[in-house]
Amino acid sequence: MPFPNIDPIAFSIGPLSVHWYGLAYVAGILLGWLYARRLIATSKLWPNDTPPMTAQQLDDFLVWVAAGVVLGGRIGYILFYDFAAVAADPIRALQIWNGGMSFHGGLTGTTIAMILFARRHSIPVWSMFDIVAAVVPLGLLFGRIANFINGELWGRISDAPWAVVFPTGGPFSRHPSQLYEAGLEGIVLLILLAITVYAFRALKTPGTVTGLFVIGYAVSRILVEFFREPDAQLGYLAFGWLTMGMVLSLPMVALGIWSIVRARLAAGKAA
Repeated sequence: MPFPNIDPIAFSIGPLSVHWYGLAYVAGILLGWLYARRLIATSKLWPNDTPPMTAQQLDDFLVWVAAGVVLGGRIGYILFYDFAAVAADPIRALQIWNGGMSFHGGLTGTTIAMILFARRHSIPVWSMFDIVAAVVPLGLLFGRIANFINGELWGRISDAPWAVVFPTGGPFSRHPSQLYEAGLEGIVLLILLAITVYAFRALKTPGTVTGLFVIGYAVSRILVEFFREPDAQLGYLAFGWLTMGMVLSLPMVALGIWSIVRARLAAGKAA
C-alpha cells in the first residue's frame, strides 16, 4: 500500500506551524485528564468510597505530568538510544526531531512527577499511580497514530497486503508497526483496564491497575518489536531479533507482577 502522505503539519498560523505530533500529546493529555476526572468523581470505585484526590489537585497535576513526560521521554531516548551521538554533539540533545522521545524514559519521568506530587499533597502514591495508569493508553493511542502520520518508527519489511511503503523506509513495503502499537497499547489496553476498574473494582486495591498496565504495555511492546524495525544506530542487540525495546520491556513484566502481588498482600493485611 502507498503511504497516505499526510502532511506532518496540521496547520499553520503565520510563521507558527502546529504538528500532528504535538496535537497528539495535547489530545492524549486532555482526554486522559477528562477520564481521570470521571474516575475520581465516582466514589464507589475507591477504597472506603473515598477518592484519593480532588478535582483541583488533578488539574494542578497536569503541569507536573506534562513535564515528566516530555523531560523523561527526551532524556530516556538520549540515554537508551542515542547517547553516543549526543556525547559527540551535545546540542543534538535539544534537537527533538532527531530521534524524539522514549516511552520508557517518559514513564520514568512521569513516575518521579507522581511521587513528588503525591507526597507534596498527601495523596496515596499507589492510588495516584492507578489513576495515571488507567488513562495512559489514551496518550499512547494518539502518540502512535502521530508516529504513523510522521512516517517514523516503521516496521520491518513485509509482503503483507496491508504493508506500507513509507517515504523514509526505502522502496520496500513495511509493517505499519505504529498502528499495531496504537491498537495494542492504546485501544486493547484501555478497554482491558476499564473493565478491571468498572467491572472488578480494581481501584479498591491500590496498585492493581498499575501492575496490569505495566504488564499489558510490556507484553504489547515485546510482541510489536518482532514487527518493528530496530533503531538504525542500535540494530539488533543479540540473536538476530533482540531489540532495545524488548530489553527495556522485559523487567516491566516482573515489576507489574510485583505490583499486583504487593497490592493483594496489602489488601489482605488491611482486611
